[in-house]
Formats: sequence, structure tokens, C-alpha cells
Amino acid sequence: MTRLVKRILYMQYTNPAAYPPLLHSSRILADQGWKVRFLGTGADGANDLEVPVHENITTLKIPFAPPGWRQKLHFAFYHLWVVFVALLWRPNWIYAADFLSCPSALFLKLLGFHVAYHEHDSPTQVSDSAFQGVLLAGRRVLSRKADFCVVPNEARGELLKTATATSRPICIVRNCALRSEVQSRNRGPDDTEVLKLFYHGSIVPARIPIAIIEAMASLPNKVVLTIAGYPTVGHPNYRNALKREAAERGIEDDVHFLGPVPDRAVLLRHCREATVGLALMPMDARDANEQTMLGASNKPFDYMACGLALLVSRLPDWEAQYVSRGFGRSCDPSSPESVAEALRWFIKHPEETNKAREYAREQIKRCWNYETEFTPVLDRLSADR
Repeated sequence: MTRLVKRILYMQYTNPAAYPPLLHSSRILADQGWKVRFLGTGADGANDLEVPVHENITTLKIPFAPPGWRQKLHFAFYHLWVVFVALLWRPNWIYAADFLSCPSALFLKLLGFHVAYHEHDSPTQVSDSAFQGVLLAGRRVLSRKADFCVVPNEARGELLKTATATSRPICIVRNCALRSEVQSRNRGPDDTEVLKLFYHGSIVPARIPIAIIEAMASLPNKVVLTIAGYPTVGHPNYRNALKREAAERGIEDDVHFLGPVPDRAVLLRHCREATVGLALMPMDARDANEQTMLGASNKPFDYMACGLALLVSRLPDWEAQYVSRGFGRSCDPSSPESVAEALRWFIKHPEETNKAREYAREQIKRCWNYETEFTPVLDRLSADR
């Protein structure tokens, strides 16, 4: 007898609330009556982020474990826990949402469960330990056996196919914002007098370079920067470096740190207060993931949904998608002069900036939204099994 209420089990060996695509897809499914369960862990830096409350969504997490031998035991326990919950709850689908979820996802697939594998970032193919080698092997096998795979752009799909030789269907789902998140921005009394910049995400040099502070200080007009985010293991003190730079240049009162904002709805309310969203990537990126961030980065889509103009890096693919279409400007994020030139344009062209903001909002409402992007995946999940 077919179960009337469908169930899906999301598994990710980190805090799933740090991944907007998972929040969006789970919300879409929950709104359609699916019972959704997240099994995750705590996360260093992003531990306070929360999955939004929904009557059909349950989130269960085990505490974060720091690197070391205890983390290996923690990892093993997590996967045993996932298998136990899956066997007890009997979901229609297992949604393996990262590379580290592959071991138990593969085991459950071999037991007969339907499994979708969603790869947000491509893991390094250099195996520097036996443990890493086992994980890569699990990824190869799961990618070949999963019912289908999900990646955020075509380039990541090619990386997955090259590394795993998978012939399974691959759905391209860009990390757009939800259509339902598009609202009128919050207008402040000084909107025409102050250029307000906004950034959210991990606080690292590659995403929010010192050149931003230097550019702000070089302009005669008042520019305010709000940063909502969290430090990373690789750059735990970078926030302090940004603060010191702002203080040395006399603009410490113009750089505001919100810290991690647990509730995404609250984060977007802060975002709507701004004029321009920062979505910057290194111009000379060598990492495969940084080279293939177009469509994988949720920042531009979030900013557009909130009615912000964009400042992106002067990279050909980013300019073609965002600048040529009239959503904002580009710069070399390593050059204070280049950043200042772009900011100066927004200041001198308020009417064009406002048009870009409204155009961006309408683009998300019309087509660049997760509801549209997720449709091929939803069709596969909803097919009778």
C-alpha cells in the first residue's frame, strides 16, 4: 500500500542551515505536504544558524567535534545514526547533501532506498590519507548508483562526471533565492545620502577583501558596510583585521558586524536596508570551486531578491550574467582604485542604480528563483515509487 504522506531524509555532515539550497528545497517540499527530516551536526563558526521553523520540517543535530581522532569516531557515529534513523523512519528518499554524506548514503542505496546526491562543492581529488581515499571512493560509487545527482552549474557537473565517470542523470539547480523571499526593500531616511553596502557569508579575504575598506576610506561620500557572517577555521581572526583597517583609516563607525544571523528571514531584512550587495571572487582563483562559482554562489541571487544592485568581480562569466544584463557593476576586488571607481558610479548614478535594483528584484520573481530551478528535481522526487 502506497504511503500517502511522502518523507525525505536530508543528511549532511555539517550544519544544514548554512546551505540556502537545502533550506529552499526543504521548504518547497514541506509546503507541498512532505515530511522533511534533517540529520546534521554542529559547525565551527556557523553553529548558530538555524533551519527555519515549519510544521513539516524536523531538524536533528549532534554537536560539532573538532579535528582529531575524536572527530573520526564522531563521523562514524553520525553515519550509524543516519542508517538507524532511515531504517526506523523509512523515508521515500534519502537526500545526501554533501561529499561527507556518501558512506551511509551509499549503504542505504545498496539496501534499496532511493538516493539523490547533491554536491555543492567539488572535493579535492588529491588523496592525502587513507580516510580521504575511502571518502573519494564512496563518492565515485554513490555518484554512479544514485537515482540522480544535483549540482549548481554545468561546470560543477563536468567536474563530477570527470572525477567519478557517472552516467546517472545530473540536474543543474542554481542556488537562487526563493520567489517568496522577494519583497519591497526597507527604505531609510538617508537612502539618497549614504551608499549602503551589504555582505553576508564567510568572513575571509577572498570574499571581503581589505581593498573594500581602503576604497570606502578614499571616497568623499559616506559609504557604510554591513557584514553578516562568520569566521572560518582558515581565517579565524580576519574580522579583527578588517576592524583594524577601518580604525586606522578613520571609518570604524562605518563598518558594522552583525555576526552570524541565525534566522534567514532576519538576515534578509538586514539585507533590504542596503543599496549594493558585494559578491566578489578572486580574479586569479586556482581552486576549482572558486573558478566555478557562477550559479553556485547564492549571494547575488539573495541580494537581487532584496532589491540590491550588485558589485561583482570583473570576470567574463560574471560580467555576462550580471553586469551586461543591467544588475550592477564590476571591479577588480584586489584593487582599491577599481573598487572605489565602481562605488563612485553608484553614488553618481542614483537613478540607474535604483533601476538596477528594481530590475534585479523582478528578475528573481520572474525566473531566477529556486522554485523554478528546483522543478526538475521535484518532478523526480514526486514520481510514484
